Amino acid sequence: MFIHIFGFRWKPAATEAHKQRAAEEILAFRGTIPGLLEVHVGPNLSPRGQGYSFAGFMKFTHKAAADAYATHPSHLALLDWLVPLIDPVELDFET
Repeated sequence: MFIHIFGFRWKPAATEAHKQRAAEEILAFRGTIPGLLEVHVGPNLSPRGQGYSFAGFMKFTHKAAADAYATHPSHLALLDWLVPLIDPVELDFET
């Protein structure tokens, strides 16, 4: 298994509609990204979140599936509009 965890600090230009759209588009990867077994997103509830208010978790069959996700057209389309609105952090590991 390969785990991908991410968090976003939203920039001031991000609206509630952007935040909702991000959650919806990320969740829509279920069943469309080969090798993606699970995807979960939501507000970061940790008091030690350092401003990262949105969090996500993805479980892939293996690292190669996660690598392919990085260049999948659906992911690239999300990044196209989302990247200007966030300060992201990512954590990846194999289990």
